[in-house]
Amino acid sequence: MRRTGVADLPLHGGRAPRWLFSRMVRLSRAISLVVIEEFGPEELLKRLADPFWFQAFGCVLGFDWHSSGLTTTVCGALKEGLKPVALEAGIFICGGKARASRKTPDEIVFWAEKAALPDSFKGLIRASRLAAKVDNTALQDGFNLYHHVFFFTKSGAWAVIQQGMNEKTSYARRYHWLGERVKSFVCEPHVGIVSQKKAGEVLNLVAKESKSAREVITELSKAPPSETLRELKKITRLELPRRHSLTEADLLPKGIEKVLLSTYEKAPKKFEEVLEVRGLGPKSLRALALLSELIYEAPVSRRDPARYAFAHGGKDGHPYPVDRKVYDQTIAYLEEILAKAKLGPSEKKKAFYRLKGLSIDSKKGFLLV
Repeated sequence: MRRTGVADLPLHGGRAPRWLFSRMVRLSRAISLVVIEEFGPEELLKRLADPFWFQAFGCVLGFDWHSSGLTTTVCGALKEGLKPVALEAGIFICGGKARASRKTPDEIVFWAEKAALPDSFKGLIRASRLAAKVDNTALQDGFNLYHHVFFFTKSGAWAVIQQGMNEKTSYARRYHWLGERVKSFVCEPHVGIVSQKKAGEVLNLVAKESKSAREVITELSKAPPSETLRELKKITRLELPRRHSLTEADLLPKGIEKVLLSTYEKAPKKFEEVLEVRGLGPKSLRALALLSELIYEAPVSRRDPARYAFAHGGKDGHPYPVDRKVYDQTIAYLEEILAKAKLGPSEKKKAFYRLKGLSIDSKKGFLLV
């Protein structure tokens, strides 16, 4: 598993006006189909999994360059735009914001059956759930997930874009995953991190330094619940340093006995299987991590893993207002290119040369040919 990057964005309210969103749907579809036509659907997944490319893509579509809404709006436009041509294009988009994210497994099954894909949907559903569990539970960086979109192709390649919210800082953090060269969901699953600010208090159980902690937690999860609870109660009587800012609720969270009973019955062999236990949330996992560190001296990483382009203006008028005429011209050019791409190699080549000759005057906001 490879997470390709993370981006931090300020939380912005409101939504894209209908006149802009309808154009975003058409333009995102046109750009995506050009990439698919020329390089294949797997290449589109790679680009969407690149946080810089995705950010620039959102700016080309005319959304605010630094807004948290860019993630949800661009993913929504892509999902709506590619849905009618999904089978032909060979790429499927599932999930979304809030309630829509919980429909991801059902939508994966729907598209897998539509595309007549053999039982691959079971592995795709597991990948979707684990990616969400890692970023919300195994990596506790202060951002609670509220948006999850899962992309996959007929070949079984997949990508994830999900976003979490930190209400205290009024920032959102976007996580990108690319499901090629899968090695581990739980050990350094990211390649690059993009962030304006490091989180202060982080519990990073997917760091390389947390390997021994993951092993101890896996063993603890298989132990009889009474033994684990007895050790946790001992910790509550320790005089802990002030910097930890811990309370008894952190060490003995509500419902942990039920969770421990579930892990004991399942007897997980790997940390990934611990994460898959239903009901295991951030607080229960944090208690087990503290137990592994304080009693068994298995270190837990507290390192935050965290470490953009205009064509049509921005919704809020920055760096200049969206020019609807220019926007429509771009859509028309791309749709013309797609139509010509189906005519033959010669016409296709000419069309792409025309696309190459297009540029935007960032000050005046119009097309230059």
